[in-house]
Amino acid sequence: MTYDLPAELTVTSDGPVRTVTINRPDDLGAVNENLHWALANVWRQIAADRDAAVVILTGSGRAFSAGGDLGWITSFLDDPAGRDESIREGAEIIDEMLRFPLPVIAAVNGPAVGLGCSIAVLCDVVLISEKAYLADPHVAVGLAAGDGGAAFWPLLTPILRSREYLYTGDRIPAATAVELGLATRVCAPDDLGDQAQQLAQRLAAQPREALQSTKRIVNMHLSRALAGPLQAGFAAEVVTMQTDEHRKRLLALVDRARS
Repeated sequence: MTYDLPAELTVTSDGPVRTVTINRPDDLGAVNENLHWALANVWRQIAADRDAAVVILTGSGRAFSAGGDLGWITSFLDDPAGRDESIREGAEIIDEMLRFPLPVIAAVNGPAVGLGCSIAVLCDVVLISEKAYLADPHVAVGLAAGDGGAAFWPLLTPILRSREYLYTGDRIPAATAVELGLATRVCAPDDLGDQAQQLAQRLAAQPREALQSTKRIVNMHLSRALAGPLQAGFAAEVVTMQTDEHRKRLLALVDRARS
């Protein structure tokens, strides 16, 4: 099957396994406009691939995804239409991942930050390199953590622990992510790809209808629990995107990145 996607997101096939790779290695997998669109549209395309049974989601280079591309995010300061479209598309990414019928294994090869963290944690199994970490720094740049963290983490972690990391934006090392329930297991960096492939082949050999039905039932719990918090989260994120504090902190971050 041919996939209609920009170069920022690639899909490769190995029998019944589809490997989706965030392909911006020089930018640490930062999510620009093309990649954001691709993350919203890839799931329906794979679901239409009759030969696909399991998906591995990973990054290229040193990172899984460093979150939003600063150039793209900064453009929203003076482009409300672009900002609102990004929010709509962000909600679509989460909805598509929750409704996607096949099991998805995240192979978190490096830092997974912001939206990168959210899409990793939304996967069915999260294998994380011992050199990787998770982080949601929304609050630190003056934004509500609306696109996953505030809504999703409390379903998986003790609320007291998730609050601290969401409020501070601190990095969550790989072993701590497993302890908290945000990742499944830690892998040695050189073994991550092999372990993801071995698990993918094992899942691909399971009875398809039984596996997909089990995933659908599990995700019913998530979808119901997330409906209100996600709607509130995206609304709060839009409001905070328009604040002076966000503008000041985002521009300061851009200045530091350039220096």
